Amino acid sequence: MQKLKSKLQYFLVALLMVGVFTSCSKDDDPVVESKNIVQTAVSDPQFSILVSALQKANLVTALEGTGPFTVFAPTNAAFNTLFTQLGVSGINDLSAEILKPILLNHVVSGKVKSTDIATGYANTLNNSGPGQNFIKVFIEKTTSVKVDGSNVTTADVMASNGVIHVIDKVIIPASVVNHAINNAGFSTLVQAVLKADLASALSATGPFTVFAPSNEAFAKLFTALGVSGIADLTAEQLTPILLYHVVSGNVTASQVMSGSVPTLKSGSNINVVVTGGSVKLNGNSNVVATDVQGTNGVIHAIDTVLLPE
Repeated sequence: MQKLKSKLQYFLVALLMVGVFTSCSKDDDPVVESKNIVQTAVSDPQFSILVSALQKANLVTALEGTGPFTVFAPTNAAFNTLFTQLGVSGINDLSAEILKPILLNHVVSGKVKSTDIATGYANTLNNSGPGQNFIKVFIEKTTSVKVDGSNVTTADVMASNGVIHVIDKVIIPASVVNHAINNAGFSTLVQAVLKADLASALSATGPFTVFAPSNEAFAKLFTALGVSGIADLTAEQLTPILLYHVVSGNVTASQVMSGSVPTLKSGSNINVVVTGGSVKLNGNSNVVATDVQGTNGVIHAIDTVLLPE
């Protein structure tokens, strides 16, 4: 399912590259660092809250291991912003069970320096997704680097077992809704979900499988309907269309099979055809990127909006 037809290859490169890192650096740094990731964090006062969180979540030993690891490390200021948002006073108000998936959501396997990063999705070590699937983060590289909306403020703090990139915001594991929000390539979908008042429903436990139309897919729909955008469609028109893109369960690419699949739009099924490495929905919509795993489900990107009969 992860293979693409040649005419759609440009789309993945521009929008949803699966495999965010163009290459992973090996231990080819001219200077061998003496401190591991945890020791490096301990030695820097701006990471004192991060160190306390790692200790409380019992992750110190793991991050002192061989790795290598890439850690997007929130500063004390980033944690204090999170505490304000959560209405808590500090780490003492959060349990190890709450902290562990959040902290692992900042860790990627491999020693990935800034020169190795490209726009796309990356698996974290946070396996709190449905079926213990690993949650992904969306990394956007332009003149700077963002990770699920958090800015990398200092890159390439090297350690003996990996590398640290300093960030200004704690990366909360994303739901399917937040994954769409974090990626500008789904901005029209987000507008539609908000207008149809479905954000809360799709942020629920689920799990859900969302066939998510790209901005280009919506642009094709607007042309076909003779409208200028989401503003010209009512919530009543959008709701059945959006629900028609959602299937119950966390169905990953390897689990997709040909057949008629019921959607959350009552009485309406999607016709799925799997041929070799490609997947087509209702005969005209291609799956162009797969397995964007969230906390409450998974997203597969499509290039044409699906319309229920």
